[in-house]
Amino acid sequence: MRNSAQNTTPAIKFQRGQFVLFRDPEMFWTAQAGHTFVCKVERAWMDGKYDLIALASDRYVHYASAEYMRLLPSLDAMRDIDTAPLNTNGAADDMTAAAIAWLTQQHATANQRAELPAQRD
Repeated sequence: MRNSAQNTTPAIKFQRGQFVLFRDPEMFWTAQAGHTFVCKVERAWMDGKYDLIALASDRYVHYASAEYMRLLPSLDAMRDIDTAPLNTNGAADDMTAAAIAWLTQQHATANQRAELPAQRD
C-alpha cells in the first residue's frame, strides 16, 4: 500500500463521558497500591490516547494508553437492579444504595398524577 493511500482514521475506542477502569502501568509495575481506579474519559486524542479524570480522587490522568483501559458498561452497573428478586423478604438487602435510590426515584415519579401543561393564550 502506498503511503498516501494509508488509512488516516484515528483509533479511538472510547468516547468522552464514558466510564473506564484504568490501570496506571508505572504504579502497577512498581507494585504501588491504588494502581487501578475508575475514571471518566475527558478527551480522546487522534493517536488513540486519552485524558481521564479519576472519579474518587479527581486526579487528572493525561495521555493514557487505551491498552491500560477497559470500558465499564452500564449493563454491569445496573445488573443488580435488573436481577434483584423484588418479591421476596429482604430483597433489598442484596442491592446497592444506588440501586435502591434509583428504584425509589422511579417509584416516586411513576406514581405521580400526570398533569397537562398550562394552557396558552
